[in-house]
Amino acid sequence: MTSIIKLLRVVADPNRLRILLLLQNEELSVAELQEILVMGQSTISTHLSQLRQADLVEDRRTGKSSLYRLKHRPQDGILANLLSQAQSEIPEAGTDQATARRVVKKRQEAMRSFFDSVAGRLGKDYVPGKSWKAVAEALLRLMPPMVIADLGAGEGAFSLLLAQRATKVIAVDTSAKMIEVGREQALRHGLINIDYRLGDMEELPIEDATVDLVFFSQSLHHALHPDRAIHEAWRILKPGGRIVVLDLLKHRFEEARELYADEWLGFTETDLESMLEKSGFRNPQTSIVHKEPESPHFQTLLVVGDKPSA
Repeated sequence: MTSIIKLLRVVADPNRLRILLLLQNEELSVAELQEILVMGQSTISTHLSQLRQADLVEDRRTGKSSLYRLKHRPQDGILANLLSQAQSEIPEAGTDQATARRVVKKRQEAMRSFFDSVAGRLGKDYVPGKSWKAVAEALLRLMPPMVIADLGAGEGAFSLLLAQRATKVIAVDTSAKMIEVGREQALRHGLINIDYRLGDMEELPIEDATVDLVFFSQSLHHALHPDRAIHEAWRILKPGGRIVVLDLLKHRFEEARELYADEWLGFTETDLESMLEKSGFRNPQTSIVHKEPESPHFQTLLVVGDKPSA
């Protein structure tokens, strides 16, 4: 446990405080911190090294770089008070936060550009985890006609399938071109009960408590903050509603970040159960429903949870 003296010594530097203020809200890479703070790479790395030694920040590997975030600890009350005071005393704090939002948006735009570039081809090209066996397993869990939200719907292939039984399907995706392709396909199939909406999984354009079932079909690993997407699912679900997640089991195929714009290399069963439980879902059930025969042998994880009726 970091001593109070060591903690105060580390956070005495205004630039390290600026970094901590940024990392308490968002995971950021060294390059992104450089852009926000207008400092050299070596300076940023030195500050991060000192913050890590003080056990104040942690990182996770993502492709060729690492994303850093504030590490929550028992003495967070002390650190929280220090950061709250620093927010009002450091002149650059407000500008830093505004620049950080632009930097993160740029990262999201890069992912959106990937999906715009492959709109109309996803049904023909290989996508890890897209297996009909997995979909069939999930469909067995579905109840009769209901209002369903398909989040990260892409071109809407799954939405088309759900619409055959659903009262209404709300298909949400961040790519305008994907939405356009989806609407064209629905029109071609004569389906009028699919409502395509442009939006982010973490800020859904759906009203509170209006949906019976939320479905993430191989989309959650594209979210910057999967826990926020799960929390949004909780918000839009009616009491007694259900969440279903089909996603990749955690793997080490780093190329997926470049090939498929994956933000996360899948999840463990514990990861998803924990996210559901923290948002308030009860009785999360997990199972591996498919394993691909070819390398890198992606496995598909199915997770189902319930929102309490009262």
